[in-house]
Amino acid sequence: MSSRAPAPCLAPADRRAVTLTEPEAQPMNIRKRDFPTEKARQYLEPGPIVLLSSHRRGQNNIMTLGWHTMLEFSPSLLGCVIAAGNHSFSLVRDSGECVINLPTTDLTDKVVAIGNTSGASVDKFRENGLTPVKATKVSAPLIAECHANFECRLYDDQLVDRYNFFIFEIVKAHVAARPRHPQTLHYTGEGVFMVAGDIISRRGQFKPEML
Repeated sequence: MSSRAPAPCLAPADRRAVTLTEPEAQPMNIRKRDFPTEKARQYLEPGPIVLLSSHRRGQNNIMTLGWHTMLEFSPSLLGCVIAAGNHSFSLVRDSGECVINLPTTDLTDKVVAIGNTSGASVDKFRENGLTPVKATKVSAPLIAECHANFECRLYDDQLVDRYNFFIFEIVKAHVAARPRHPQTLHYTGEGVFMVAGDIISRRGQFKPEML
């Protein structure tokens, strides 16, 4: 694994970086309350909601996915949790491929609808008016309406049986030229999404090797 530390995640938005004044001093003792541990994801959500598309034996499918994390720079490794009961689980495990598609806020209702249905009984592309596009390196289709598409191959399946955790290698990436910082969806649980907002640039403070 690379020893290079990943750059901090900065919230994206479709606007220019803003320069902020120093925040006011915060009290040392901020009052807090007990909070259910099973709801910690409201504050520690792993990243933007994505749509995972898969293909096996002539069947395309899409699932809404919120549990994913980047693992390495090169090769570009991505970890995803796919519940064993999800229809996509067997399609991805058997084919060893998928595409991670990045939707923006204009697809919010479709993101929810896809998550509410099973591909075992519904053609989610047709049902949601989405366009499958042939990928370059994998059999799973790209979703044309998404801002970005990342073609993936299964890189390591050692944690699948125990944790439903798939490690993929991104083998091809397609990203729209505009906007540079899309308004992505971030799920906080209980049917509520946050939207990527103002970005904060501190590029001048970074060591070059940390960028």
